[in-house]
Amino acid sequence: MTKTALKTAGPEAGGGEPSPRWEEDALGFLIAPIGRETFLNEHYERKALINIRNEPERYADLLTLASLDHFIASADLREGMIDLTNHRNRIERDAYVDDSGRVSRAVLAEEYLQGSTIVLPQFHESMFNLGEFCRALEEVFSCHMQTNIYLTPAPEKSENGTGNQGFPPHYDNHDVFVLQISGAKKWRIYGTAVEIPFRGEQFELGRHEPGPVTQEFTLKAGDCLYLPRGIMHDAENVGADPSLHITAGLITKTWADLLLESISELALTAPDFRRSLPAGFANRDFDRAAARDQFDKLVALIAREAGMDSAFDLLADNFLRGRRPNVSGVIAASAQAPRESDRYRRRRFVPWNVADDEGKLVLIGPGGDLDFDPEEGDALDVALSGKLFSQADLPCKDPAELIRTLWAGGYLERLTS
Repeated sequence: MTKTALKTAGPEAGGGEPSPRWEEDALGFLIAPIGRETFLNEHYERKALINIRNEPERYADLLTLASLDHFIASADLREGMIDLTNHRNRIERDAYVDDSGRVSRAVLAEEYLQGSTIVLPQFHESMFNLGEFCRALEEVFSCHMQTNIYLTPAPEKSENGTGNQGFPPHYDNHDVFVLQISGAKKWRIYGTAVEIPFRGEQFELGRHEPGPVTQEFTLKAGDCLYLPRGIMHDAENVGADPSLHITAGLITKTWADLLLESISELALTAPDFRRSLPAGFANRDFDRAAARDQFDKLVALIAREAGMDSAFDLLADNFLRGRRPNVSGVIAASAQAPRESDRYRRRRFVPWNVADDEGKLVLIGPGGDLDFDPEEGDALDVALSGKLFSQADLPCKDPAELIRTLWAGGYLERLTS
């Protein structure tokens, strides 16, 4: 296994310079005092970064133990919204999910008190600020962000008095940022099991061995860890309090995805790609010589004819369409009828693009496409610029209708006068 160099940043490493708020610069908020260029060139997909900040309340507006407790106690918990894990004692879902898909809070609490970790996947879909934080990171990386919340009880809750942990040594097949919310968790890094694994290359217990520990460190409230995919690791609660952390995962597109899409587009105009493989190709005595010649010809055709831009545009547009629209406040604010003096601006972290489709302007963004007349192009530029504007600033036939469409689609926020 390849040993992975880790770098520590923050006050204990001689850093401690002021960092931006996550609303201003989500990546800078996580990696400061390391700069974005340094992170992308030296750490991203290469090596881990430990960021010790000594700021216990740093992530308090994203999640707290109290807000998580309230959610578990009050939400209509269904299968898939919450899980239990314990590396010492495997817990099947049917132990806490009934036949109708409802989760038993009593079983959750009992298992937690016995040392099990509570896991809440995709929790950013239930907590607004955490969702905004993920949207801010999606703007940086142009990838889908997913979150898992891990709540591990204090060590004294376990039967043998040792630190509780949810998983044995393993690797993830996506890069992660770990934000320690409360408590303390000891991490062990074992090295790289698979270099930059594909999304489908799952960790397999018994096949991927951890090897020797290459680094140990403890994350406390306010600290952050960036861990590239493929690096073996595990973690256990070593503090006197429950350990709560957010794992924010980057679900990226790869060069392989781009090449496959490019070849798929080329196949639409090159019939040879669509021809069947030779009859009998699976037979043991099949002669592959002719097939190899045809394969080489197709590879050469790819080199000559395959284009990047169309495939690139498709992946980019699909990413934009796949984001969730943010319509916070739209329903509540609708009680007050819009006035000409009202001012608007584009919401933060809303990705968008405009394309010309057979004489129509298509706004590509979260939730799907919106169609506009070409004459509304200049008005769209104003509305999506991020600057404050009112109806009078939009050079189009029906500014109120254009604003209503963008507002309902989650593109705008309204500042009433």
